[in-house]
Amino acid sequence: MEEFRRAYSRLCRESGTEPQETVLQQLHQLPQGRLDLATQSLTVDTCRALGRLLQESLLTELILSDCMLSEEGATLLLQGLCVNTVVRFLDLKGNNLRAAGAEALAKLLRQNKSIQSLTLEWNNLGTWDKAFATFCGALAANGALRQLDLRNNQINHKGAEELALALKSNASLQQLDLRWNHIGLLGGRALVKCLPSNRTLWKLELAGNNIPGDILRAVEQAMDHNQDRQTVFRESQARAQVLSKEVRHLREEKSKQFLDLMETIDRQREEMARSSKASAARVGQLQEALNERHSIINSLKAKLQMTEAALALSEQKAQDLGELLATTEQEQRSLAQRQAKEHRLEQQEAAERESKLLRDLSAANEKNLLLRNQVDELERKVKSQQEQLFLTKTELTNTTAELKMRAIQAEERLELEKNRSRQSLEDAEHLRFKEVEHMTRHLEDSERAMQERVQRLEAARLSLEEELSRVKAASLSERSQAEEELIKAKNQVRLEEQQHQVHLEEKLRLLAQARDEAQSACLQQKQTVADAQVRASQLGLQVESLRRRLEELQQELSNKDQEKVAEVTRVRLELQEQNGRLQAELTAQEALKEKAAALERQLKVIASDHREALLDRESENASLREKLRLKEAEIARIRDEEAQRASFLQNAVLTYVQGSPLRTLSPQK
Repeated sequence: MEEFRRAYSRLCRESGTEPQETVLQQLHQLPQGRLDLATQSLTVDTCRALGRLLQESLLTELILSDCMLSEEGATLLLQGLCVNTVVRFLDLKGNNLRAAGAEALAKLLRQNKSIQSLTLEWNNLGTWDKAFATFCGALAANGALRQLDLRNNQINHKGAEELALALKSNASLQQLDLRWNHIGLLGGRALVKCLPSNRTLWKLELAGNNIPGDILRAVEQAMDHNQDRQTVFRESQARAQVLSKEVRHLREEKSKQFLDLMETIDRQREEMARSSKASAARVGQLQEALNERHSIINSLKAKLQMTEAALALSEQKAQDLGELLATTEQEQRSLAQRQAKEHRLEQQEAAERESKLLRDLSAANEKNLLLRNQVDELERKVKSQQEQLFLTKTELTNTTAELKMRAIQAEERLELEKNRSRQSLEDAEHLRFKEVEHMTRHLEDSERAMQERVQRLEAARLSLEEELSRVKAASLSERSQAEEELIKAKNQVRLEEQQHQVHLEEKLRLLAQARDEAQSACLQQKQTVADAQVRASQLGLQVESLRRRLEELQQELSNKDQEKVAEVTRVRLELQEQNGRLQAELTAQEALKEKAAALERQLKVIASDHREALLDRESENASLREKLRLKEAEIARIRDEEAQRASFLQNAVLTYVQGSPLRTLSPQK
């Protein structure tokens, strides 16, 4: 509080006045949160400084009783308290506050929302009706004040009526002390009429106000009723607080359980995400393996294309062989034509030689026919080879189509594709092996046939040479010119045969070379087929292992899903049970609320019955008062009559005692 003291001194110096020593001493001895300046006469400057300090102070209690505050000083202090939000207790006892003080208090009650207890004992607020009405209007609008002390404030019945109007609207005031004022009967009735509409006021002191006892009893009954209501309300509020605490506790527990559940679910989700990532990685590995397998299949396709190219080359070579055969046929035909021409010339030259030459020609023709038959057989064989090549081509196309279909359906039917590919590879290998053997046999047969043909041609050449030698020996004796021509013909035939032999040897060499190339290509194809089989077996093993791993991962995922579903169902059951318990508690709380509402309705009914009973009692009291007044009037009349009779009797006695006047009056009677 040293800061409060220094601030007070500084403000006083700024205003050009000296701080009061008594105030400084009280500030020096100031306890925490409490300012007690009771019985200290405060000047206007001190009130101004304190009002400025109280705007931002942290005081909770302010005691200014018997400070002899002036109207201006009280107004300055109360203006500072209007913006304060900390002060809870304010004591302004014995300061002779009047109209300006009442208006300042009205402003304080309208603006301040923290003061809960206000003591205004021994002031003169009720002397000015208009200012006190303003104070009562502010009291009606205030929602923070709990206790108000208005003892000895010269409050009359009009001020009591204003207070009654304020109490009808006020919903926070609980204790009101109006002792030792001038409220009277009318003010008491106004207060009694306002009490049924106020449910928070449970203590109202009205002693020393000249109020009848029945009104005081009615006020006490209303206060007891409000006090009971307050106790019931406090009990229900306490129960509601307990229930709300329990509900909050349950909600916190449920929220914790829900958070734990969400954490477990998040962990399970993370585990599932990790497992899905692992499975995705495994699937990626499988996809990579499948891609590798596709690449291997593509390489096999390329190799198949290479084999097709090799087969095309072999077909080209077969076509070349066919062309060679055609050329040999043409050469043989041309040779036969030349020989026929020579024989015709020889027949023209010599009749005997013609017959022999005709026989030779017939034999040569037979040989040519044989050669033609052999050529036809070779052509048929070539056609059969071409058909076989076409079949192999179709088989290769079928195998490629099957491989494509199997590559497309590899993920769905891996095992079937493996078996089919293995079978197709075995069949293809077997077919290729057969074809290679057939080609080798055919080449060997063709080579043997060509060798036999060469031998036959050589034998034919030798026989022709022998025949020519015999013809020469026979014709030496006939014509020398024929010998020369025959020698020329022989030389020519020898040259042609030598050229033909050289050509045939070149063809044989080319055929042998083609055979070697075909054998090497077949060996390469066998090697590629073996490598493809090995890779296919390795891929099959990898696919089997990957499939087993996929099955294991799927089993793990199914187990995790089952565990997750079981955990979620268990948590749902627990949440349902807890929700059921909370619902039961809520129903119990609603039942309690309904009971409280029923009690409030009963209290309302009792209050209305009590109010009606009070009204009936008041009407009965009024009728009894009227009857009492009539009885009193009748008694007074009877007393007057008795007094008159007594006076008449006294006069009669006096006249009787005196004698003469009585005698004179008696005949008149």
